[in-house]
Amino acid sequence: MRFPAASFLKIPAARRTRLALVTGIAVTVALGGTLAAVAATGATASTEAHGQAAQSSPYIYVHDPTLAKQGGTYYLFSTGDPAGVIGNGNIQIRTSPNLRSWTYDGTVFATKPAWITSTLGSIPNLWAPDISYFDGLWHLYYAGSSFGSNNSVIGLATTPTLDPGSPRYHWTDDGLVFSSTSADNFNAIDPSLVTAADGGKWLVLGSFWSGIKLIALDAATGKPAASPTVYSLAAKASPDAEEGAGITYHDGYHYLFVSVGFCCRGISSTYHIQVGRSTTITGPYLDAAGTPMLNAGGMDVQGTDGGMIGPGGEFVFVDGGTSYLVYHYYDAFDAGDAWVQVRPIIWADGWPVTGQPLVPMPGRGGPPAS
Repeated sequence: MRFPAASFLKIPAARRTRLALVTGIAVTVALGGTLAAVAATGATASTEAHGQAAQSSPYIYVHDPTLAKQGGTYYLFSTGDPAGVIGNGNIQIRTSPNLRSWTYDGTVFATKPAWITSTLGSIPNLWAPDISYFDGLWHLYYAGSSFGSNNSVIGLATTPTLDPGSPRYHWTDDGLVFSSTSADNFNAIDPSLVTAADGGKWLVLGSFWSGIKLIALDAATGKPAASPTVYSLAAKASPDAEEGAGITYHDGYHYLFVSVGFCCRGISSTYHIQVGRSTTITGPYLDAAGTPMLNAGGMDVQGTDGGMIGPGGEFVFVDGGTSYLVYHYYDAFDAGDAWVQVRPIIWADGWPVTGQPLVPMPGRGGPPAS
């Protein structure tokens, strides 16, 4: 977590107490199921609240981004603000005409679904959304959990359109997709939908515990069978610090991208992004050296770059013939503020290499304050 000292003092005292509590919890978490979802919040110099109640110093919070395009607009969804100041901790929506500048545009839900709080109790935010379109609907998968616990749920919301100006725009809460409890050896968070080469729908999930998992979905419902087979895709030595995974298909291979290391520590975060590939959706996934990702393998594809520290929470977005790596990072020029970056992917000898960043880099103009 991070707070610019001077800006933090601009937040009302009651809010400062709450934000400091969130910071303390995140810093003291030693194990992870939830590390991918706890992120930094910090003040900005913006004087526009973008539809939120008036605040003395509005701030940005973007973590675990996922991206879609409808018409000429890009839609970015991200983890809810754990302090509750932005959208009461619900999944955030931002829009852009160009993948460079982003404007806050509300949340998916006005309040957290009651079935989540009845299952987990009161939680500050919803985590790690994933957006995709199939069967005539936009499907948004997301997670709920509590710090350091694998008592977790994955939920689903759907809408016919992403355009809030359309009369067809409406998010439907489709309820529970999958869950884990303390009796399981995996953690049901960080969902990411993937369409296999044969058109089948699958969901990648997992964080710490025994690593990254995969389950099959019914394309008609967007949900798995009652007791789906849980496939293991990637694992590392204890505490198995990997999460935020996703799969994309390219030129005969399924590529598994994984966030490795520890997030949510501001500029002390060690997150970086690795990748492996497989000819079959269920693996095995190997890195460029041939090491299985189930045996601690993984090729580095994106690490810290200049003032962009600890990249992770990645999503591969395909727009026409171009793939983009979308991820969050911690801004070294803004005391570790979490923000979004987008880079084109260049495929070199069958492996992804990231191109130049599209969102303004820290220290070189900075991100827009929304």
